Amino acid sequence: AKEAYKTWSKTTPLARQQIMFKYQQLIKDNLKDVARLITTEQGKTLPDAEGDVMRGLQVVEHLCSNTTLLLGETMTGISKDMDLTSFRVPLGVCAGIAPFNFPAMIPLWMFPTGVICGNTYVMKPSERDPTACMALVE
Repeated sequence: AKEAYKTWSKTTPLARQQIMFKYQQLIKDNLKDVARLITTEQGKTLPDAEGDVMRGLQVVEHLCSNTTLLLGETMTGISKDMDLTSFRVPLGVCAGIAPFNFPAMIPLWMFPTGVICGNTYVMKPSERDPTACMALVE
């Protein structure tokens, strides 16, 4: 992740957005398969497991429009002879640990948010039901 950060952090927000659009479509295309992994491994009903994936997908869909939130700000004349400029830059390598009770939704709240902002991400799935999280990361 540290090595990948060197190049990933330099990708443009629009390039990252295009990747997120593709990721969003991959989730949609494989939603039922990921939900079946949750059902098999954890025992949730299929509709509940599909809801788990769907609620995570909603975050990914929102992140596709996140490029406008990555803009910095400039405020001129904030005080006498003073302007204010802020920059939004990637932070580095981020990490997340998924809980067992929402093996798809919570990871989809974590790593796509970090990645769209130009960070790299290390995701640790719950050892109790790792396959859905691992499928989403792959």
